[in-house]
Amino acid sequence: MKPGAFTQLYTHLIFAVKYRERLLTKNIRDEVFRYISGIIINRRHKSIIINGMPDHIHILVGLNPDDKISDLVGSIKKNSSVYINEKKLFHGTFHWQDGYGAFSYGKSQLNNVYSYILNQEIHHK
Repeated sequence: MKPGAFTQLYTHLIFAVKYRERLLTKNIRDEVFRYISGIIINRRHKSIIINGMPDHIHILVGLNPDDKISDLVGSIKKNSSVYINEKKLFHGTFHWQDGYGAFSYGKSQLNNVYSYILNQEIHHK
């Protein structure tokens, strides 16, 4: 970010496992989400919360304006897929589905978005 620049850019990212397969089981989710958080931080964004269900993921991120959203999502998908496959976190090959959703929010909306992401299992019952 440029000296003297101040931004508050909050984005909710959503994307799915290829074919909406239910591969992100509870026993691997925390490890995968921690890894994804590291990717986000290494790209100089703020990782606020990551959660999801077996077939999709939700990420709330404070964006670094020097990085394009499409590049961030591409990096998350590529690097997390490699990680999951190299660590053999399940039998078979893991891939993310093409595409993603990205929704922007103001600071006053963050608590509601955070709660929504935190409570994915309740929301999807």
